[in-house]
Amino acid sequence: MATNSTQETNKQLVQASFDHWGRGEGSPFDLLIPDVEWVIVGSSPLSKTYHSKQEFIDQVRIPFNARMAKPLVPTVHGIYADGDMVIVLFDLDAIGHDGLPYHNNYTWYLQMKDARVFKVIAFFDTQKFDEFWTRVRPKP
Repeated sequence: MATNSTQETNKQLVQASFDHWGRGEGSPFDLLIPDVEWVIVGSSPLSKTYHSKQEFIDQVRIPFNARMAKPLVPTVHGIYADGDMVIVLFDLDAIGHDGLPYHNNYTWYLQMKDARVFKVIAFFDTQKFDEFWTRVRPKP
């Protein structure tokens, strides 16, 4: 069980990572350990467990970002810490290469140890995600 001090530190690290992401200076992905377990919950073809940072980045993050004309911008609505878990409720907004907006609501459960994320459980509207993924072709 994480101490209150560790909980607060973890929460601050995650907050800072989202702040950096919003300014285009980094992202929460910088906190991931190489063998992170990333679970996308839902019925999307991308909903599964990824067993490393590289697997997740290669199969989800890079092709998703390649569909954007403008970078994703997070709007955080809340960050909560309980034990070794930091929970983030946020929206992502961007413009696709087709000129249409992407908007989705996310909740990530980030399990942390030694100031790093070793497991993520991600919830979002997979129907909106899949529609965007199918509609917009990635650009190199």
